[in-house]
Amino acid sequence: MAWDTERTRRLLLDAAAAEFSAHGLAGARVDRIAAEAGVNKERIYSYFGNKERLFGAVIEDRLAAVMDAVPIEGSGIPALADYAGRLFDYHDAHPELARLTVWEGLEGGVPAAEEARSAACERKVVRLREAIPELDEEAAREVLLTVVTLCDGYPALSNLDRLYFGAVAATASRAPRRRAAIVATVTALATALVAAC
Repeated sequence: MAWDTERTRRLLLDAAAAEFSAHGLAGARVDRIAAEAGVNKERIYSYFGNKERLFGAVIEDRLAAVMDAVPIEGSGIPALADYAGRLFDYHDAHPELARLTVWEGLEGGVPAAEEARSAACERKVVRLREAIPELDEEAAREVLLTVVTLCDGYPALSNLDRLYFGAVAATASRAPRRRAAIVATVTALATALVAAC
């Protein structure tokens, strides 16, 4: 029977995403990743080389997924506001993504797959400037970085949400209210940046 390498690779990436988001690079254990994926841990080394490269592959995989899943659509400031809301929804549904990027920032030197990720960010900047031509390049970069950090903050800093909102933080009404606050913030920021450009 032939070995399904792509399926095994996907199982390892999924198991590793859960492990790394919970424990970071230093705290993650190859044994747990292999057990969760249902494969021998030697597959990790044969497919990825080492734990650090596996972490990089997970980050690259998860960020490529969000870039594909949440494009900037439409034009004008409403397009940016819509993008921010949809990006929040994606991060809320995939909280491991924010945790992975936080761990990467805390434990890593340079970003994993920096060249590919930088190119993807450049495409977002170009697309935002097509949607809002009044934004200069620096303003477009600032607003996109702000959108991402606001959306990452909700799942990655859930303890802060609990400190500010107490029991409300755990209710079903909380995420839509946070989403609305982010959309309003991004709309105000973009309006101010357009006026300043």
